[in-house]
Amino acid sequence: CLLAIGSEAQGVGAVLTDAAGGLRIPTHGVESLNAAAAGAVLLYEAARQRRGRVA
Repeated sequence: CLLAIGSEAQGVGAVLTDAAGGLRIPTHGVESLNAAAAGAVLLYEAARQRRGRVA
């Protein structure tokens, strides 16, 4: 699993986005999240989905 988080201004770039695809974090009531907040949401969700799995 790879989580790539780009800067607020430029993102991760077209090459990585084209190769890996992308995702959106639904934001209700706010225009956007900064990179740190987006990273926290992604890591939380990855951990939630992996909870209970044996490595």
